Parts: sequence; structure tokens; C-alpha cells
Amino acid sequence: MRAATKLVKAVFGAPDPGAPFLPGPVFASVYQHAGDPTGAPFTYGRTSNPTWSGYEGALAELEGGPCLVFASGMAAVSAVLCSDVRRGDVVVLPSDGYHGARSLTETYLRELGAEVRLLATAGGDADAALHGASLVLLESPANPSLDVCDIRSLCRAAHAAGARVAVDNSTATVLGQQPLALGADYSLGSDSKALTGHSDLLLGHVAVRDADLLPALAAWRSQIGAVAGPMETWLAHRSLATLDVRLQRQCSTALAVASALRDHPAVLRCRYPGMPGDPAHGVASQQMTLFGPVLGFTLAGQAEAERWLSDVGLVLPATSFGGVHTTAERRARWGSDDVPPGFIRLSIGLEDPVDLVADILQALP
Repeated sequence: MRAATKLVKAVFGAPDPGAPFLPGPVFASVYQHAGDPTGAPFTYGRTSNPTWSGYEGALAELEGGPCLVFASGMAAVSAVLCSDVRRGDVVVLPSDGYHGARSLTETYLRELGAEVRLLATAGGDADAALHGASLVLLESPANPSLDVCDIRSLCRAAHAAGARVAVDNSTATVLGQQPLALGADYSLGSDSKALTGHSDLLLGHVAVRDADLLPALAAWRSQIGAVAGPMETWLAHRSLATLDVRLQRQCSTALAVASALRDHPAVLRCRYPGMPGDPAHGVASQQMTLFGPVLGFTLAGQAEAERWLSDVGLVLPATSFGGVHTTAERRARWGSDDVPPGFIRLSIGLEDPVDLVADILQALP
């Protein structure tokens, strides 16, 4: 089956005459259960929920490995890092990736006695960084730099060094890139973003290649309490069915926008892994089937970027990415990423591409 067919089949499962296509959310903090709880599927709301099970099952089919849902993307990242890393371990993560992961490792894991090494997504001395490592976190395409790494090659090198590999796949989603098939041990994502796409929920997930990694993640989720609400999970499950049509439109429009921005004299630089000529395109095209809804471009400075944000008509000012509305922000405003003052992260939505390109260009100086 092709991706779109597999997606719909995974979301709705096998036919069940008389049943709804997607059962509604189950709201329960406790379940009726007597006697020995061993093997019981549902006992307490912090450890299990039928709504979680349905969503996790659909994602497991798409990811190619068993899956757990978490309260947010950050909870998913935290589960991998905190369940896998111990005192004295070496953790490698991208210097240009999501700042929340860097902050967690530098302010929490380092205090617990782990060594943290940063490696640029697109380069650096990987052999030195991987030497003695126990866990490697990759993010490709990285947010917000949009650089790409060779996941398969780095997985081989990390495994040879004795390390497990986790890939943050939030930008590409499971339809755009398959980290487990490329050799990763963990595939994780912020489902708040393009995977569900409506900017109305917080959720995350982790899928694993080896089911033996699942119990530690499940224990961390329960003990820390990073559990997803049933309504959010049900909304995510329902929204998953439209991922292919949303992502196809977003990616084709993103390429049109990036191509137009690249040729504009006011734009100093434009990055989109799906654009021929982009520094990441060669590697991205070998491991991605869709290049994601996010692109970045740089104007002369903060004033020019802020003016563009105020003059553009169809683009909403907001952080995060992947929603059905096109959004943008001057990323340097947070002070957490090494980007120029005029760098804008642009997340493409579902507006008509002709209208969107015209609006984006008319607001440029």
C-alpha cells in the first residue's frame, strides 16, 4: 500500500460492523478491576487508557515499531533522555536543534552527572563526539536551522561506538521520514505540530525499534505523570487521517515559496531542504519522501524582519509550526538559537499557494 492508503487503514483499523469508525475518547481515572492486576489492560488512568491504545496502535503501524503517547513533545524528549541516561553517561545532541532539548540536558542531565556534547547537524567531528557515547539525539531537519544529517550513516557510527540513537522527527513527521527504518532506536515527535496539524493540542510520542526499550519509557511516563489527556489523544487520532493531504499541500507550497524567496533581492538567504540547490537537499532527498512545511529566510536585520511580519496579510505571527494556518516568527526574539536577527522561520499552511506567494512577496522591502 502507498502511504496515504496505509495511513487511513492504520487510523481506522479493521472493519467492525455496527461500530463507529473511531470510538470516542474514554474519560476514566480508574477502572473496575478485582484480584491480581497482572496482565490487566486497564487498571489506573495514569498507566493506561483505551484511547491511548488506539492512537498508539495507529502510530506503531506507521512508524514500524511499538509506540507510546506522551503529554507533549517535550515530555517525549524527556522520556527518552531521562529513561536512557545515567550518571557518567555521554549524551550527544545537535547544537542547532530544538532549544528545549539542549536546555534539558544542560540544566538537568549535566547536574545528574552526565557528560553533554554538542554536534552541529550538518557537520563537525562526529567520530570524536561519538567516542564513548551512550545516547545520540539527532534532529533532521533541525529546528530552526533546517540543516540535515545522514541518519543512516550516523546510526551505524553510533551503534559501532556502543550508543543508541534517537531521532526527533517533528519537522518531517512519519510520512516524510522513517527514522526506525534508517536505523534509529527511538523515533520521537511533537504531535502538537504537523502530525496533527490544527494548533489546538499538546501531545508527543516515542516509537522504538526494539520493544525491550518500551517498559522504561512507560515507567517514566507513569512515575513522572507525563500522561496525555483522552480528548487530546482522540483529536490527534482523528486528525492523523488527513496528514497525507495536508502535508502534500504544505510541502508543495513550501517549495514554491522558498523558490520565490531565494530569487528576491531583499532575501539574504533562504533554506528549505526540498529545494534543489539547498545545502541539505542532497542528503535530504536520500532519506525523506516529503520535506516538511517549514522553511527559513533571512532579511537584512531585525527591523526589516519585524516590518515584514507586520505587513504580510495571510501569515499569522506565532511560534511553533505545522498547522493549517501559515505562521511565522523572528526566531532570534527568544535568544535561544544561533540565528541572525533578521531570520524568520516560516511554517506553511493550507492557503492557496498563488495567494500565499503573492502576499509574502508584497511584504518584502
